[in-house]
Amino acid sequence: MEKRIFFVTTVTWQRRPILQSDELARELLSTLSDYRTAGRFALHEFVIMPDHVHLLLTPAAAISLERTMQLIKGGFSYRARRIRPNLMVWEKSFTNHRIRDERDYAQHREYIHQNPVRGRLAQDANEFPYVSAHAGFELAPPPFTQRLKPLQR
Repeated sequence: MEKRIFFVTTVTWQRRPILQSDELARELLSTLSDYRTAGRFALHEFVIMPDHVHLLLTPAAAISLERTMQLIKGGFSYRARRIRPNLMVWEKSFTNHRIRDERDYAQHREYIHQNPVRGRLAQDANEFPYVSAHAGFELAPPPFTQRLKPLQR
């Protein structure tokens, strides 16, 4: 089985801190959970910061990374606008990095977990409610029981 694991970052419109709202952060968690449950992607790690999101995910085999992000961003935008009509939610693009190996995965996992600490939102990653280091989130296990597909250069 091919593993296409990506570290993805997307930012809110004009980096506005709309995700510091617990209501909107919980709605984004719900969006991620719903698409994960529907089998659109495997979610390995995440952090929801006030003005950006980092994800470690594997798109489903028949779904491109671009479509995966379209689902996440579009699905959340729709839900967010039910809460706050006319809200501008996301910048149009996202950045991504293809995970090369277990070491690369571990480095990006640590980066995600430490993001709220570096952002001074928590003293310890597991204290921040919107990071996968916090207890209680259903996540796909680290994907290294099977080999990663080599990068095409």
